[in-house]
Amino acid sequence: MNSFDALLVVSFGGPEKHEDVLPFLENVLRGKNVPRERMLEVAEHYYHFDGRSPINEQNKQLIAALEQEFRSHEIDMPVYWGNRNWDPLLPETLKQMHADGVRRVAALVTSAFGSYSGCRQYREDIARAQQSTGLQELVIEKLPNFCDRPEFIEVMIDRVRTAMTELPNAEQLIFTAHSIPVSMADASPYVRQLKTASALVAAACGMSNWTLVYQSRSGPPTQPWLAPDICEYLRAQHAAKVRSVVVCPIGFMSDHMEVLYDLDTEARALCDEIGLKMVRAGTAGSHPKLAAMVRDMVLNAPTSAVLAHCEEGCCPTPQRPAAGRPSH
Repeated sequence: MNSFDALLVVSFGGPEKHEDVLPFLENVLRGKNVPRERMLEVAEHYYHFDGRSPINEQNKQLIAALEQEFRSHEIDMPVYWGNRNWDPLLPETLKQMHADGVRRVAALVTSAFGSYSGCRQYREDIARAQQSTGLQELVIEKLPNFCDRPEFIEVMIDRVRTAMTELPNAEQLIFTAHSIPVSMADASPYVRQLKTASALVAAACGMSNWTLVYQSRSGPPTQPWLAPDICEYLRAQHAAKVRSVVVCPIGFMSDHMEVLYDLDTEARALCDEIGLKMVRAGTAGSHPKLAAMVRDMVLNAPTSAVLAHCEEGCCPTPQRPAAGRPSH
């Protein structure tokens, strides 16, 4: 059993107001080969919601749920929060932890599935923050990906079943995840893990007609990314006489910007236009079973948690320049 001083929630970050949007996106895309017009296009998604991403509030809800879970089990462990791209940024959080006397930290990344951008890049972010602050003596162990944990699967089953009560005769269950470059996907367990988790959820919900599609592509047309896109798929299903679907964003931890814009705005508008009934299932969010899962992971983390879930050579750092992923 590990003895950590604290839990660190590591996430993507998001703007809080209109004037934050462009500086935030510049942070996201720094060093990446993404045209400015694409950045401005993504900025419009945020402006649609007054420049405020919901991810920060949702992280606060998750942290509150984790703190309550620890208290209810008499675990004296503070929870900190540090982001990749916006306040609170990781280096500042590390400084605060060190000032508070924290020396050994379990890091929970708000991504369930293994890929470069959802796993290894966060480990690189943590290492970079330690280097920039001179706090290499802080021991920070990233907790394993949890897409195969029974608690996570149970949470997603609960979310889909709730959605199915709104559309009990749904003809198809469509799972979505963030599209990534095919080259990145081929070097990671991402697609395999998504398909495995989706199959488990679909089976428990009694839905034999299910599929996995992708959303939120941000790369240039010349670069192959995972497909089909959710909107393209919805059009094709409507043409095939499907008239009702449940959409489950299994690849996203919370109802942040990509879920709100790409599914609740764009996909919803398309479904209304073509006459396709769609109910969107919730994300894992701060579900009580998720908080209990994290507590168990913290208390029973492997000795080398950072490597416990990694396959040799998986998720290598992409060669730059590469397409960026302005998101959340």
